[in-house]
Amino acid sequence: MLYGIAAIVVALDQLTKYLVKTYMTEGESFQVLGDFLRITSHRNPGAAWGILAGHRELFVVITIAVIIGVAYYARRVKSGLVRVALPLLMGGAIGNLIDRVLYGEVVDFVDIRIINYPIFNVADSAIVIAVGLILLDTWRDYRREQVSKA
Repeated sequence: MLYGIAAIVVALDQLTKYLVKTYMTEGESFQVLGDFLRITSHRNPGAAWGILAGHRELFVVITIAVIIGVAYYARRVKSGLVRVALPLLMGGAIGNLIDRVLYGEVVDFVDIRIINYPIFNVADSAIVIAVGLILLDTWRDYRREQVSKA
C-alpha cells in the first residue's frame, strides 16, 4: 500500500506540473473560482514563500532522509491514520525531490488568494494532508490516554 499510494501521488504531481510547464508561461495565471482560486505558473527555489531559496542541496538531503525514514517507519506503524499519512508524505516528498534534482526548483501552481498563502502543488498538498493526519492521530492517542487515566 505504501509504495502504490506514493506512486499515485508522484504521478499526479508530475503530470500536473508537466501540464503547467508545457501549457503556461511562468507567471501566467487564470481564474478557477474568481479571485479566490487561480492556477498560476510559479517556480520556487526554496520552501513555502521561498524560504531558504538557494539551498537546494539542503532540501535534497532532508528529503532523502524523510523518504528513508518513512520507508523504515511504515513497517512498524499500526495506526490506520498514520498508515494512510505515510504514503502521502512519501509521495509528496518524492514529487518535490524530482523537481529539485532535475530543475533546481519546484513547480507550483495552485494559487489560493487568502492571507498571503503560498502557491503550492499536488506534492505539497499530500504533505500537508499527511502531517494533518499524523497530528490528528497524535491528538487521538493523547485523548485516549487521558480517558484511561481518569
